[in-house]
Amino acid sequence: MRKKTVLVVLLFLSLMISLPAYTCTVTAVGKKASLDGSVMVSHSDDGLGDGRLIYVPAMKHKPGARRAVFYSHCALDFKPQWGGSETQRLMTRDRGPGYNTPGVPPSVPLGYIPQVPQTYAYFDANYGIMNEHQLSIGECTDKAKVHPEPEAGKRIFYSAELSRVALERCKKAREAIKLMGELIEQYGYYGTGETLVVADTEEAWVMEMCGYDLNGTGGVWVAQRIPDDGFFVAANQFRIRDIRQGAQDMMYSANIFAVAQNKGWWKPESGLLDWASVYGDGEFHHPYYSLRRVWRAQSMVAPVLGLPARIEGPFTRQYPFAIRPDHKLNVADIFAIHRDNYEGTEFDLTKGMAAGPFGNPNRFEGQAEGMADKEGRLTPLKGEFERPLNIFRCVYAYVNQSRSWLPAAIGGLMWYGPDRPATAVLLPFYAGATGLPVSIQRADVLKFDRGSMWTAFNYVANYAMLKYSYMIKDINAVRERFEAAAFGKQHDLEEQALKLWRKGDKAQARKLLSRYANENAAAVLQEWWKLSELLYLKYNDGYLNTQAGIAQAVFYPAWWLKLVGYENGPVSYEKPAVGK
Repeated sequence: MRKKTVLVVLLFLSLMISLPAYTCTVTAVGKKASLDGSVMVSHSDDGLGDGRLIYVPAMKHKPGARRAVFYSHCALDFKPQWGGSETQRLMTRDRGPGYNTPGVPPSVPLGYIPQVPQTYAYFDANYGIMNEHQLSIGECTDKAKVHPEPEAGKRIFYSAELSRVALERCKKAREAIKLMGELIEQYGYYGTGETLVVADTEEAWVMEMCGYDLNGTGGVWVAQRIPDDGFFVAANQFRIRDIRQGAQDMMYSANIFAVAQNKGWWKPESGLLDWASVYGDGEFHHPYYSLRRVWRAQSMVAPVLGLPARIEGPFTRQYPFAIRPDHKLNVADIFAIHRDNYEGTEFDLTKGMAAGPFGNPNRFEGQAEGMADKEGRLTPLKGEFERPLNIFRCVYAYVNQSRSWLPAAIGGLMWYGPDRPATAVLLPFYAGATGLPVSIQRADVLKFDRGSMWTAFNYVANYAMLKYSYMIKDINAVRERFEAAAFGKQHDLEEQALKLWRKGDKAQARKLLSRYANENAAAVLQEWWKLSELLYLKYNDGYLNTQAGIAQAVFYPAWWLKLVGYENGPVSYEKPAVGK
């Protein structure tokens, strides 16, 4: 009996460990809610994995060609039988030079779909991001009732490959949603539940999907339009609720009602089908893992709503699908949400004993929070840390802008932040780019690479945890300088590109935008390694070291010293009194 119990516990922990870490946050802003009239989509990819941003070029394909569909590591963790590696998601020559990674096992297709004659260029990471026609996508993982495994020829699509096919073939959000829905229905769906925000220059939609049978072939999905004056946020939990048949702002799979009835999850007489509670399974990991972030993001853009931080349960109606912001939002406003550690709230992660003496907001996670006692028995610990919008294991984040009044090559703009948002710099890349800098397309968590943008930012972010409250000020000073310059140059740069475009010199316009992005990225990479050296020298051995003097004492705060027993230190030869 004891052996069986141990095996059950070990199996439970192994399942918990294998859950994907790609638990992300995604937002969207309608064109009437943004300051400049753009439709915006943001995404933080919160899983330590492949940190590469890859440029996939436009391609022409021969009649009868087939498009390979590969397994997505972010669906159910790395599976070596499908190729790639834990740090390199794909190895294929079919998607341009960025994914031709020597030394990495070739990706093995789960299946194939018919190829189209022409595919569009796009920016790609663990999920597709934006294509040359300003179609924009953001993602977050959700907990569904059923998470089927991939099976060749039977269940071959997850949201990551769906998003890439959509960017390769579509120009508009509605077109992309219909295509992805058809692919799910025809080729099957595996993996976790998923939220994709899909936007073009005019509108933004939320598409949510999941499997429903471990051995089945299909999937179910629903999509809802975000109001033009609305702000939307999702954080690892389905956000679409009642499915209203015939509504102009909704789309859904033909099987959505029948499947729910057949599984016994819903009855028509009980009222409208509540997608989130019928097909979803609440929050990942623990209460408020998702909903605290939804509360915080909505509260940041619309404090006037006075939304409650505490709710009655996982399927609360307290946080609307979309809200109207108190003021119109810009890129900086949206990225500030992703940089947030609940500063200034009762959940402030820069405060308290867990933050240490220097206000470190990062809270490391255990593997199912399991520990071993002296005899080696597994002892699950009860308790959790707050899960912030900014998290230490974020691999990248971005804010996309789609702007209807500009040619797509100029109007589509991705503001990309390598590594965790709080210590990242937003780097601008235009949809009409002829490529991406090599530094942004190189990343491997198991290699220290000075030519990699991701490595540079990850290195500084990790080092900053030694004396966070001090170092974050140095980091912010450099960050603000680069971001202010990028925002300041944006108007003139785009005017120059637009003049070239209108003269018919589209190639020169693209080169101008690409050259600017490359030069800016090179300057940031160089400066970030210099910053790492500055932080090392300035805070060496726990002191403050400057031209004004070395070994300047930076002692611990009094409140922390009291809590850790500093007063009980060896200040006399007498034994400290019991209880002190």
